[in-house]
Amino acid sequence: MSEATDVSRSDYPIFYPITTRWMDNDIYGHVNNVTYYSYFDSAVNRYLIEEGGLDIHSAPVVGFVVNSSCDYRMPIAYPDEIEAGLRVERLGNSSVTYGVGIFRRGEESACAVGSFTHVFVDRAANRPVPIPAQIRNALAAISR
Repeated sequence: MSEATDVSRSDYPIFYPITTRWMDNDIYGHVNNVTYYSYFDSAVNRYLIEEGGLDIHSAPVVGFVVNSSCDYRMPIAYPDEIEAGLRVERLGNSSVTYGVGIFRRGEESACAVGSFTHVFVDRAANRPVPIPAQIRNALAAISR
């Protein structure tokens, strides 16, 4: 587990509840490392859909993950009730880097802290394009 500086709830402007599942646990009795990335992806995409108006089925511009990382600080395990805190670390022309914190419900310190970068691309051409205005505005609202 990481010994990095404490990260607290106040570092994130928005939170989403996540339900841990029995299958999230690994043989060591805690949530497996790869599962955290699905938590990150779920929180980011929920925000883009709900706040940015992203139509995941037919939008001409979509976000592709190009980089992700996670620092593990405290283990979580099923049936923990958790929440993903979300913020924007860097907002570029065609890319955005999110910060995501995983917290047990009601706890102040993050159990895991991650980074997740999207590059927005034209769905048909698979080429980078500027972030659409509605999405950019939503991202700016949670930017540090």
